Parts: sequence; C-alpha cells; structure tokens
Amino acid sequence: MLTCHDVARYFLTLISEENGDLISNLKLQKLVYYAQGSSLALLKRSLFPEPIEAWLHGPVVPVLYDEYKKYDSGPIPRPQNVDFERYDEESQALLNEVYSVFGQYSAWKLANMTHEEAPWKDVYESSPGSTIPLEAMKKYFEAHLVQ
Repeated sequence: MLTCHDVARYFLTLISEENGDLISNLKLQKLVYYAQGSSLALLKRSLFPEPIEAWLHGPVVPVLYDEYKKYDSGPIPRPQNVDFERYDEESQALLNEVYSVFGQYSAWKLANMTHEEAPWKDVYESSPGSTIPLEAMKKYFEAHLVQ
C-alpha cells in the first residue's frame, strides 16, 4: 500500500512548471483527498492508510500538511528521486486520471468543491477537525464518479 506521501510525491512529479502548473499545500491536500475517494469507489480499496480530517478549508491529511506547511501558500517544488516502482499500474492510472480531472482547478476552486460534498460537509458541520470516515467517502464517490 502507498502512503499519503507517495501519493503527494506522484502528483508533484506531474506538474509542468513551464506550463504554469503549480501545486500549493492546499491544492495538494485536495488532490490527495480526491485520489483516496476515487480509489475507494473505483478500485474498492484505500490508496493510503493515513486519516483525512475535515478542516476549515476542506479535507486535510495532517501528516502531509505538516510536511509541506513550510511552503505556506506558495508552490511546492517537484521532488527528486521518486521511486516509481512503488506504484502499481492500477494506482498510477488512477492518480493520472485524478490529476487530469482535478489538477486543472485552482486550490481554492478545489476547496470550494469539497465544501459542497457530503464527506467533508457532514463531518465539519458536526465535529470540525474530526476524521472523515472512509465509508462515507466510498459511498459519496461511488454515487458521484462516472464509472
């Protein structure tokens, strides 16, 4: 199984700085959230074990947030020496598709999108900062992804 750090690094390798692609911590959090939800719905498995919490600006993986908070709202640099052997073909295809669909949006557009979605909204309204249950994500993404 991958970690949230593996998923984040994979997304960061997809940026094309010459095309103006930039990923901030806020945007990275949302991409990782959409990857987890998509995996639960399409692959019927969790992509990574770390919990996702309902924070003010949308879903956040706290350990991932801590790793990249030093960049504040600025762009996170492309990582060096990523071991692509860690990613099976199915996971790579999923991550590529998630980036293709959601990577085009700004961090704030993605945050606003998550605020309209039940997994974040339900948890945040009842208990801000709490973990978003994987089962709630699975149910939501199964109903809302085109399969």
